[in-house]
Amino acid sequence: MIWLWLLLICAAMLLLIGWLGGVARTALMPVAAALMLGLAGYVLHGQPGLAGSPVASAAPGDDEDFGKPLSRENGQMADRFGPGGNFLGMADSFLRRGRTEMAAGTLAAGLKKYPDNVDLWVAYGNALVAHGGGMVTPAAALAFDEAARRQPDHPAPIFFLGLAQAQSGDLAAAEANWAQLLARSPADAPWRADLEARLAMVRAERGGGDAAKR
Repeated sequence: MIWLWLLLICAAMLLLIGWLGGVARTALMPVAAALMLGLAGYVLHGQPGLAGSPVASAAPGDDEDFGKPLSRENGQMADRFGPGGNFLGMADSFLRRGRTEMAAGTLAAGLKKYPDNVDLWVAYGNALVAHGGGMVTPAAALAFDEAARRQPDHPAPIFFLGLAQAQSGDLAAAEANWAQLLARSPADAPWRADLEARLAMVRAERGGGDAAKR
């Protein structure tokens, strides 16, 4: 019975994407493929009968601190109610459940409809990083570059590129990108305090590593 429900959910997601996003039938193919891939993986490895197992949160100071959820103020980096907002919402839902391929497929469909939407390009880069196990793959880097090329003064592309770099251990690159963003951020920018805290964390981590080497 569980498999019937899963098929119905997949069909409903395709209808929502096509109806709410106004996506052409041909543009739904990547999303349909991602949904089927995810379903196949669940059929092979899923065990819905198992009891839940809470995951412990990372201790302060771990690398995961660089990826703490953005504050309400940082949410202003993305226009969740503008064009492409439906795709962003659905992709976020997939990412929260670990369905990275579905998230990337949803955003790819959104970019077919809104190819110049910076928020979609940034979200696509984030989804590709997640799908790559936290690494900034060439495809993810290209997505962030596409976002920055379309709107050079937008804070999100360089912020989230730096975040992905910090999470993957490339602290030098993260520091360089975040320092550049901080230098051009207005004093009253809603993301500035959060950015300063993350930049300080990266610099402290790098300083500790340099001290250990000495």
